[in-house]
Parts: sequence; structure tokens; C-alpha cells
Amino acid sequence: MFSNIAKPNYAVQERWLTTYYYARSAFSILWVVAVLALASKAPAIAAVLLVIYPAGDGLANLVDGSRSGGIGQNRTQALNVVASLAVAAGVAVALPDMHRVLAIFGVWAILSGLLQLGTGVRRWKAYGAQWAMILSGAQSALAGATFIYQAQAPAEPSIATLVGYAGFGAFYFLVSAISLSVRARRTKQA
Repeated sequence: MFSNIAKPNYAVQERWLTTYYYARSAFSILWVVAVLALASKAPAIAAVLLVIYPAGDGLANLVDGSRSGGIGQNRTQALNVVASLAVAAGVAVALPDMHRVLAIFGVWAILSGLLQLGTGVRRWKAYGAQWAMILSGAQSALAGATFIYQAQAPAEPSIATLVGYAGFGAFYFLVSAISLSVRARRTKQA
């Protein structure tokens, strides 16, 4: 369906990626703030936030893949959409068992991290400034392994366990957006 969409020109795509990375960073920051401010006060809000995070990732990958030449041309993002939406549904089913929720997040962090790493490597060739996305993908995969390990521990995990993960995601998206902004400014001045 989306595979026949023409690829946008370089400048348009670079501006899109910059905007996209800023938006992803803002989403993660808002999610962290919501968790810290609301989740401990209301389990229902924590549950919604646990579903929103992977669902938001899936939607973001769908929009970005569609805007970046079509989702059919961006297989890593297409797979990330499917994985993220499946995880959102899996988390909804697993609640309120936080051990299962954390294990599901762990598997997702590994898979989505590797897919993000793949997307970053592919984009590096065309746009550069993807080192933070590549590093973020690798760190996500490592965090996922940690979540799976923590999910097996007797201590009851909470949504707060995921705050650092989302915070680092926000940081890496912000670094990528700033890197692309600086690169665009330098190119314009040259």
C-alpha cells in the first residue's frame, strides 16, 4: 500500500527526521513526567501509561516509515510497528502482573532496539548524524536483557523501573535531532 510512495528529496527528509526526533524526545519526556507524577497515585493511570508507551512507539514508526519513502521500503520500521502494537496488547493482557509486564517490555526492548539500530545504520548512509540512534538501539537491547532478568527476581517490579529506559530514549532522540539541526545549519552556511 505505501511502497509506491515516492521518496522525498534530501532536504525535506532531513527536516522531517529532525522534527520526528524532537517529537519522539518530547513524547518520552512527557511519559516519564506522567509516570513520576501520576503512576504511584493511581494504578489505572499506570496501566494506561504502560500500554501507551509501546503503542506510541508503533504509531511513531508507522508515521516515520510512511513519510520516509513508504512503510514497505522501511522493513525495520514495519517490523517495529507490528512488534510494538503486539507488545501494547500483550501488556494490556498481562496487567496487573508486573513480572510478566516487565518480561514483555524486555523482549520488546531487545527487538525494537535491534530494529532501531538497523534503521539507524540504513539512514546513516543517506543522512549521517545517526550515531545516537545506533547507540540507542544497542542500549535498548541491553536494557531489554536486564528487564528480563529483573522480571525473574522475587521483588515486585513497578512502572518506575522503566523510567530510566524512557529517559535515555528521550535523550538519544534529542541528541539526534540536535545533530541533524547542527548539520543542516552548517550545510546552509557553506
